[in-house]
This record gives sequence, structure tokens and C-alpha cells, in this order.
Amino acid sequence: MSIFVAKPLADLLIMKHQLKTEGKFTYLEVGEGTPIVILHGLMGGLSNFDAVTDHFSQNGYKVVIPELPLYSMPLIKTGVKTFAKYLNDFIAMKGFKEVILLGNSLGGHIALYHTKLYPEVMKALVITGSSGLYESAMGESYPKRGDYEYIKKKAEDVFYDPAVATKEIVDEVYETVNDRNKLIKTLAIAKSAIRHNMAQDLPHMNTSTCIIWGRNDNVTPPEVAEDFDKLLPDSDLYWIDKCGHAAMMEHPKEFNEILSRWLKERNF
Repeated sequence: MSIFVAKPLADLLIMKHQLKTEGKFTYLEVGEGTPIVILHGLMGGLSNFDAVTDHFSQNGYKVVIPELPLYSMPLIKTGVKTFAKYLNDFIAMKGFKEVILLGNSLGGHIALYHTKLYPEVMKALVITGSSGLYESAMGESYPKRGDYEYIKKKAEDVFYDPAVATKEIVDEVYETVNDRNKLIKTLAIAKSAIRHNMAQDLPHMNTSTCIIWGRNDNVTPPEVAEDFDKLLPDSDLYWIDKCGHAAMMEHPKEFNEILSRWLKERNF
């Protein structure tokens, strides 16, 4: 489980795209066509979604990014299953009959669990650096509150190129782990991810799945991607070299090319 926490979507995208609010949902929506619903994880620096949003919204897809209620759910409900149900409520509210779900890190895990619960609305699934099979021990990896240099090192370890962990990203993580409410919710999410291991479920999930993985991912190592590929009945695995846990952030152009090709080959 990555230790990093998503910046509010509004902070990242409001300048470029107008966010929409309907009922309990706040989301970005750009383009027309088959819906691609993107799920953010516990990873900071989500501005990488701009490249994905721009590319696919200009090439026949409606790109939708809902804000997940990571810190607004009651503690007892804060977990993978609740977020998957929240996502399905969002899809129903939008009236989408079928969607392509694209999830990074925790977002991939939520997408997987949603696919297990609601296969009838799944056109396709895309996961990258996803949790769901392998979680590192939180005792060793969780940042010490107040220790900026430790948090900076953990942030750099997420990427192949440590320079990608900008001061802005490190500052955001530092602020989060020193916010008691967010810290408690983050730990609850991490424990939920461990409880909701997908190993027994994957062989029964027939949704077509594209797996895009960084060869140098230290958070969810390459063997995790290989296990996903072995366990899922209908999957294709693609690698990005010199890439860590956030392929969409470190190599957005290559990520978009791989996914575009896969969608075309699968006629999605």
C-alpha cells in the first residue's frame, strides 16, 4: 500500500476543467463517447491524469474522474468495499450502462472489487500499480509523523526517478500524515486493502483487463503484475521500463500509447 494521499481533485484540475457536483458526488467530466472512469489512489501528485484526460477525451471517450470519499466516510465504513459501492452509485447516477474503469494503486483495487461486485456494468478494466494481491507491512513502511526527511525518502522510493517526488508532493504527504483524522483514515484504508485480498476472486472475473506496470515498481513489485496476469482469465500485461509505481505520472505518453493500442485491438 502506497503511503501517499491524494490531493483534492479540485486543487489539481479546477484551473483546466470545470468540476461538476451532483448530490454527494463531485467529479471531472471531459469529452464524449464510451466512459472511461478513472480512480485515483492514495498517491500524491495526481496532475498526471491531465495527460490521460486530454488524450482520451480527444479520441472518442468521455473521461470521468470522481472524487473518492477517502476522508469523509465514517471510520467504520472507510474501506475498499464501501468505496466500490460508492463508485457503483456514481455510475448509476450518471446513467452509464457500461464503463471502462482505470485505477492506479488503491484506485486499481477499488476497480477490481467493483468488477467483482458489479460485472454487468464493466466493459473493460485497466489497472496499474494496483493493490489487491500484495501489501507491504505497514509497521515498517508507514511514515513517522513529523519526520520530513523520512517522508521525503519514502516519496522518492515510489518513483524510478526520485526527482519526480517534487517538494509539492512531499509537502502534501507530510501535511497528511500530521493530520490526525487523515492519518487514522489512511491506516483504516490500508488495513481494508489487506483484508480484501483478491487472489481467490480473480479467476472468476472474466472482464477484459489491461495491466500496465512499471518494471521498477517498489511498492507493488513486478511479480505482482505477473500474478494478476496469471490469475485473471482475460488479461494482457504491458511493461514500462525505467518506471516506478505511478506509470501514468512518470511516463504518461507511453501509458497512453499502450492503452490506446489495447482499446483499439479489443474494439473498445
